[in-house]
Amino acid sequence: MNFLRHYLLAVQFFTRIPITGRLAAWVGYSPALLRASAGHFPGVGVLVGGLVAGFTALLLAYLPEGGFAPLVAAVWGTIFGVLLTGAFHEDGLADVADGLGGSPERERALLIMKDSRVGAFGAIAVLLALLAKVSLLALLGAVSGPLLCSALLLAHVVSRAWPLLMIRLLPHVGDAAGSKSKPLAEQISGAGLLTALAWCVLTLVLFLYAQANLDFLALDAATDALGGALGGAMLASGAAFVLMWRWFRRRLQGFTGDCLGATQQVCELAFYLGLALCL
Repeated sequence: MNFLRHYLLAVQFFTRIPITGRLAAWVGYSPALLRASAGHFPGVGVLVGGLVAGFTALLLAYLPEGGFAPLVAAVWGTIFGVLLTGAFHEDGLADVADGLGGSPERERALLIMKDSRVGAFGAIAVLLALLAKVSLLALLGAVSGPLLCSALLLAHVVSRAWPLLMIRLLPHVGDAAGSKSKPLAEQISGAGLLTALAWCVLTLVLFLYAQANLDFLALDAATDALGGALGGAMLASGAAFVLMWRWFRRRLQGFTGDCLGATQQVCELAFYLGLALCL
């Protein structure tokens, strides 16, 4: 029951999926509960990625075949994903771009990141991130519909594990009084990291099992090739994490909640790019 409470609290914190009324009262809230829910961040990726992949598959099934169908599905799937999360991670990317792009001084950069207004650096970063995501997803969809849907699910899960490692490796340097992420970011236990790893491994194992054994999924040759390309996608996502970690360590000597959202976005994009290159 505690496992379910922690998972539902993570869903409540990281998405706009409604958990209200008696269910919310049963889940409860405290800083300790929020810290315990951190390991379920990749599990939230299972839910969000699964919903986005399902919506994208539905679009591909009913849109006219060929032409711009993969691009249309990629655009609307991205919109659906943003609605599910409330642009939570995109907002972090914008704040990081504004802060670190707007000033070379650490304290000034942190001050800019706390400003709710979006500047030129933030707007450009989000625009480029969305263009990169849509273009890569459209490319994968042009190769294979099942490939696109599989990549969506796996990328959402894997990219949500890397921010937890950021919490483990760097200190939190945000505003302790005003940061919603402070209880989450104070620490990540070994058990939390194991939970996150379990979500990732479970998703990968289930996908590979389905790929190998479930003929009714009608997986095609391109999706079969995904198994071999996953290593490259994971490597690209991991390399993106290392770059973000080094950047935050050098510029901020730590991380803020916005840094976690930015890391998720960059690692998700790197997963799609690594997958496309390896295919």
